[in-house]
Amino acid sequence: MTDTPDYRVAPGADISPEATIGAGSSIWHLAQVRERAQLGADCVVGRGAYIGTGVTLGDGCKVQNYALVYEPAVLADGVFVGPAAVFTNDHFPRAVNPDLSPKSASDWEPVGVTCEQGASIGARAVCVAPVTIGAWAMVAAGATVVKDVPPHALVAGVPARRLGWVGRAGEKLLPASDGTDAWVCPVTGEWYIPDETSGGLQLASAPVEGAPRPAPLEPDDSADSHADEQDGPTA
Repeated sequence: MTDTPDYRVAPGADISPEATIGAGSSIWHLAQVRERAQLGADCVVGRGAYIGTGVTLGDGCKVQNYALVYEPAVLADGVFVGPAAVFTNDHFPRAVNPDLSPKSASDWEPVGVTCEQGASIGARAVCVAPVTIGAWAMVAAGATVVKDVPPHALVAGVPARRLGWVGRAGEKLLPASDGTDAWVCPVTGEWYIPDETSGGLQLASAPVEGAPRPAPLEPDDSADSHADEQDGPTA
């Protein structure tokens, strides 16, 4: 028997004894992991990052330097959180009550950010809870997300709006060459089709040899125009 953990903790990291850290994970210098936080296997928590009380991370998540993930956030497997990104947890943040008495834990109800499988949050982006970032969606650096982002959406700006779609490889999807409402990843050849339930896209098929490639685009921004014409909610 050994007391050596099966995860890595760099000097200066602050991990609560009540936190659960999965095998193969790394917690870097000055990071803080609070009570009852649950990190899956092979996660990375960067320098100075904060994982709040009871926050849940799935397997293979990466929270980069100085990102702040406040409770009760839930991150599914494979979520990426860029440097200095912030997940808020209060509808109406105030330091004091109307009578100027300090707020206590009983004076507010925390709300969280949910990130579905494979979602990516860019550097210095702010996700204003409560919001859900759909599977494999991508939030651009510096964006402010104030409403749900559908699966595979690419959003940017303040407030964030959808600029297009991305595939599981992170590449921007292009219109399919067959004239349907399908989208194709130019790198993997994967096809995606609209998902009426989520308002986003879903994977239609795995890449196969000889699969049709994306239609040629001219000018280069025509994919953006095509994306804006699609039905369904935008981010």
